[in-house]
Amino acid sequence: MSIKFRLINWLETHWVNPAYIGWVLGGLALFFFIAATNTLSGWLYVISGVIMALLAIATTRSTQNLQGIEIIRRPIYPVSAGDPLTVELLIQNATAKAKNLLQVSDLVPHRLGKPVTKVIESLNADATQYWVYQHPTQQRGVYRWQTVQLRSAAPLGLVWRRQDQQVEATAIVYPTVLPLAHCPLIDQIGQESKAQFTSDQRAKAAQEGLTRSLRPYRWGDPTRLIHWRTSARYGELRVRELELFTGGQELVVCLDSATAWKSESFEEAVIAAASLYFYAARQALTIKLWTAKTGLLQGEQAVLEALAATYAGEDTHSTNPPNLPLIWLTQNPESLNAMLSGSRWVLWTQPATEPRSSPFPGLVIRPERSLQSQLQDSLS
Repeated sequence: MSIKFRLINWLETHWVNPAYIGWVLGGLALFFFIAATNTLSGWLYVISGVIMALLAIATTRSTQNLQGIEIIRRPIYPVSAGDPLTVELLIQNATAKAKNLLQVSDLVPHRLGKPVTKVIESLNADATQYWVYQHPTQQRGVYRWQTVQLRSAAPLGLVWRRQDQQVEATAIVYPTVLPLAHCPLIDQIGQESKAQFTSDQRAKAAQEGLTRSLRPYRWGDPTRLIHWRTSARYGELRVRELELFTGGQELVVCLDSATAWKSESFEEAVIAAASLYFYAARQALTIKLWTAKTGLLQGEQAVLEALAATYAGEDTHSTNPPNLPLIWLTQNPESLNAMLSGSRWVLWTQPATEPRSSPFPGLVIRPERSLQSQLQDSLS
C-alpha cells in the first residue's frame, strides 16, 4: 500500500479528503490570504474568507450526511460455481433529514472480484433503500467479508468523507456437479452391492443355521422360524432371529486432501468427488464423503459445503478413512495399495508419469481430455 493511498485513506476516515477542486480552492484561499497580508487589501481578505467558509461548510455537511445511516445485509444463498451470487442490502436513513448523493461500496474479497458500488441520489428521512446486485462466480469456495463503505461529497463536492460499517457476509460457492450418464467406477460397485443384497435376502429366508438369537414368538412370525426343541423346553414358542449381512452396501468417496496437490488437479478432484457422490446417490447406494478435515459426512448440503471449503494440504482433524470400500481420489500413487478389497481409485498424474500397478481397478485422469468423459470411461 503506497504512502499516498494510506494518506487518502486516513484523511477520508478521520477527517475529510479534499477533491481536486477542493485542493484548488484551498490553494487559492491561501494565496489570497498571503496577498492580503502583504498588501493589506480588505477585499482579498474577503475572498479568502469566503473560500475558507465554503470549505468549512463542505466539511461539516459531508460529515453530517453520513450520520444516522444503517446497513443491514440479508443472508446470501449458496450457488454453484459459474452461477451469480445474489447479494441484498438494506440502506436505512434513521434520521429526520434526507441524505443526498451517497456512494455505497460493498468490499467483496479479491478472490471473488472487484468491489461493487452503487450511487444513491437521495434517501428520504426514515426511508429505506433496497439494493440488490448479482456478482459472478468462477471458482468454488467459502467467501467472507464484512466491510461496506459509505462515501459522500455532498452538497458541494469539495471534500470526501468516508464511513466504514461492519456488515458480515458469508457466501458459499459449491463445486460443479457433472451430469454423468453412466460411471463404471460406481456401477460395478453397485452391481456387487446388489448381488450382496440378494445374498442377504436369501440368507434371511434360510431355515437352518445363521441363527443370531432366540426370542418369544410374536403374532405374524413365520412358523418356519420356530425353534421347536427350545420351545418344548421353555413351554412357549421361541423364534429364531437370523443373522443379516449388510457388508458391501455402503460406499465412501475419499478425497486425499491432507497431501500436496497441483491446484488445477485438486479443483478437478473436488468436482469429481461431488459428481461421484451425487451419481451414487441417484443409484440408491448408501454413499458418504470423507476428507482429512471433516471425516465422514452424509447429506447433500453437508457434502457440498465441505467440498466448497476444502483445500489441498489442509490439517487432518479426523481419523484414517473407514474400513469400507472406498473410491480414493488422490495424486499420490504410493497410496493406491493401502485400501480394502472392493475399493476403487481415481489418480491425477503428470502427463509423462505412469502410475504403478495396483491390485484394485481405477481411473487415471489425463489433462488432455475432459473430466466428465474420463469419469465415464471403463476402469483400468
